[in-house]
Amino acid sequence: MTPPMTTLRALALAAAAALPLAATASTENYTIDPLHTYPNFTVEHWGLSMMQGRFDKSSGKFSFDRTAKTGAVEMTIETASISTGDGVKGSRPQSRDDHLRAADFFNAAEFPRMTFKSTKVNFTGDLPASVEGNLTLLGVTRPVTLTFERFKCANNPFNKKERCGGNAVAKFKRSDFGMKFAVPAVGDEIALNISFEGDRD
Repeated sequence: MTPPMTTLRALALAAAAALPLAATASTENYTIDPLHTYPNFTVEHWGLSMMQGRFDKSSGKFSFDRTAKTGAVEMTIETASISTGDGVKGSRPQSRDDHLRAADFFNAAEFPRMTFKSTKVNFTGDLPASVEGNLTLLGVTRPVTLTFERFKCANNPFNKKERCGGNAVAKFKRSDFGMKFAVPAVGDEIALNISFEGDRD
C-alpha cells in the first residue's frame, strides 16, 4: 500500500530536520592528558643564551569537525607550576623559579592560572593547522595564534580510544601582558611550544 502524500512529506521533513544533528555528531571531543602535555618556553637572557622553562600542571579540552572544518580549544596552565631547573634557593633570598612566581613576573599568588581560548581553528586538509584565540595572562587578554608543527591521530593501545596530539607553537611579547620586569636584559619575546596529547571522550 502506497503511503499517503502527507506521510511522505512528514518523513521528508523529519529527515531534513535531522541533518544538522548529523553534522553536529561528527564533532570529535578530546580531553588533554596532563601526563603527556608539556607547555614550555624559551626567552633570551642578557643577549647571550636562550633560557628554557616549562609548566608542570595544565588541563584542557579540544574538539574538531573534519567535515565542517571547525574546532575549539580551551587550555589552562597553573602558573605556580613553572620550572626552569633552579628551584632550590640555598643561601640566596630566592631561587629563579621563586622569582618567576613572584610579582615581578607571573605573580602566581594573584593570578594562579593563565588560559587560552580559541576563536577560530584553521584547517589544512582534514586536520587542524592553526588556532586563533585569546591568551589571558596576569589578568590581561590578548590575541595569540598557535600554529601546529604537527598534528596526528592514532589509537591509544591501552584504552583503545582515539588519541590525537602534536606540537603547537606561538610567539608573543610578555610586555603586552604587563610583564615588563628586566626588559630587555631578559627578553621581551616569548617563544611558546606546547606538546600535547588527548584521548577522545
